[in-house]
Amino acid sequence: MKTITGDKVERAAKAALEAGEGLLRLAPTWVPRSFLQPGRRIKLHPNDVYAFGLNRGGIDERWFASTTEADNAGRTPDEGLSYVVHDGSRFTLRDAVTACGPALIGEEIWNKYGKWPVYSKFFDNMGPIPHHLHQDDQQAALVGREGKPEAYYFPPQLNYVGNNFPYTFFGLEPGTTKQDVRRCLENWNTGDNGILDLSKAYRLGPGTGWLVGPSILHAPGSLVTYEPQWGSDVFGMYQSLVEGREVTWDLLVKDVPEDKHRDLDFIVDLIDWEANVDPHFRDSHYLEPIPDGDTESEGYVDRWIVYGKVRGEQRFSAKELTVQPGAKISLKDNGASGVIVTQGRGRIGKVKLECPAMIRFGEMTEDEVFITEQAARNGVEVENLAEECPLVLLRYFGPEVNPQAPAVGDYKK
Repeated sequence: MKTITGDKVERAAKAALEAGEGLLRLAPTWVPRSFLQPGRRIKLHPNDVYAFGLNRGGIDERWFASTTEADNAGRTPDEGLSYVVHDGSRFTLRDAVTACGPALIGEEIWNKYGKWPVYSKFFDNMGPIPHHLHQDDQQAALVGREGKPEAYYFPPQLNYVGNNFPYTFFGLEPGTTKQDVRRCLENWNTGDNGILDLSKAYRLGPGTGWLVGPSILHAPGSLVTYEPQWGSDVFGMYQSLVEGREVTWDLLVKDVPEDKHRDLDFIVDLIDWEANVDPHFRDSHYLEPIPDGDTESEGYVDRWIVYGKVRGEQRFSAKELTVQPGAKISLKDNGASGVIVTQGRGRIGKVKLECPAMIRFGEMTEDEVFITEQAARNGVEVENLAEECPLVLLRYFGPEVNPQAPAVGDYKK
């Protein structure tokens, strides 16, 4: 397939927007991680799990509507970037946003950020990953990066099996001291440094989620996770051994200034202490779906699955739309969104939708779409073309797009 770059992208993007009436078809974007074991539930053909090469690690992530590069050692030049596909050619969504800006993401996001500043992904591993954090904006700026809050939703359609450890450690137990964490770093090369002894694990449930701010330690468990997040790939791993696999020191200090790579006090101070030792951590971060209105009699339900604010700001939000067989609805949103199909077949506008059973690496699918801001505001028609199976779409939004979204804890009301 021909790849379009440079000053030719604008014309190609406008042609794709016109043909799709404000909708863009996106190709699958696969990302490997060298330090994790893939869970093999995100539809990638088993022969393609190591398509980037064994040295790069297995593919355990699929990124959606991404303009963010994956920060992996030995990465390909476009790793993590989503491609728009139209008329036998492709170009990155990032280039399309650069060329057409407000036409894709809206004036407010374009004027404030000059880019699509968020992305989402499926995250799928056989077991848990190391206890780690994502730096906040101030900390990440020290290495020329941006901080990263993120959220989790566990789609039932992909979690037919929980794999080895469907529990996530979050934060630190109340009463934990900075010296306790420092001691774990001092013991890095002695085997298991014991950081999880200072934390608490929560059982994960399909159809639930969590909102996690920056500088909060977490060791995600083995459920397939849909993760709306800020457009950054910063992290620091605080656990030295996971399921017998070494976590190297460089993964702890990847996004730490070079002169601080052995400064244990600096590394400990990256932790947001108040947030990590919160005795009501679950109440502050746990999410359950909340229907947006009483629409079941109309043949659909649109549920908030990611909502709430991080340090006083709505950095992203997400919804799960379920359309019953034969139903047709008009879907209106406040802003642009990235869409992925998790069940069924149908159409959105003129664009076909179908959830694949299996995907070959490099193969095109009909399960991912970007809805531009204007199309979202005008409304797009979504129709379930199946006779028996529901059509289920996940879509995520940019910052401050949905001020009407619920707050953390509102599911209890």
